[in-house]
Amino acid sequence: MSSIAPGPAGADHDHQHCIEQAVALAGEICQRRGVRLTPLRRRVLQLVWKSHGPVGAYAILDWLRTEDGRSAAPPTVYRALEFLIEQRLIHRIESMNAFVGCVDPSRPHAAQYLICRKCGIVTELEDQSITDAIAQQASQRGFVVHDQTVEVHGICGRCAASAAASRSATPAHPA
Repeated sequence: MSSIAPGPAGADHDHQHCIEQAVALAGEICQRRGVRLTPLRRRVLQLVWKSHGPVGAYAILDWLRTEDGRSAAPPTVYRALEFLIEQRLIHRIESMNAFVGCVDPSRPHAAQYLICRKCGIVTELEDQSITDAIAQQASQRGFVVHDQTVEVHGICGRCAASAAASRSATPAHPA
């Protein structure tokens, strides 16, 4: 089992390959787990992977209606999303009420998310030291962690570089 490339690698990034890889891996995982990746669940997964940014349920619903001509209702989309979350094929970005594809759905893991405020790209990290630090601090307080979602909002490297380039290209105004 492999993982999926965690975010766009640049201009030469083959995003269609990401989608195909995510769907193929999801099919293998679902088969191994004895659950069905129905055509609708498969399509919702493809739509979540459509970009590396978070996508909301209503955007998925709109894409199903406009791109596929399906008359899907919101509860149908939410059930598909719930299935994909239960199977660890996607993650919910709580602060945005949106979803992103999981880069390593083959095993349970606690992830952290870097969310760019400018372009909306979400990068999934898996830093065990962060997970352990949270568990240790929680334990010291008698708290039992069931789930953890760590979301860090800021500016991605690409947007920061673009802003820096814009600042350096702007001539200084004489006083």
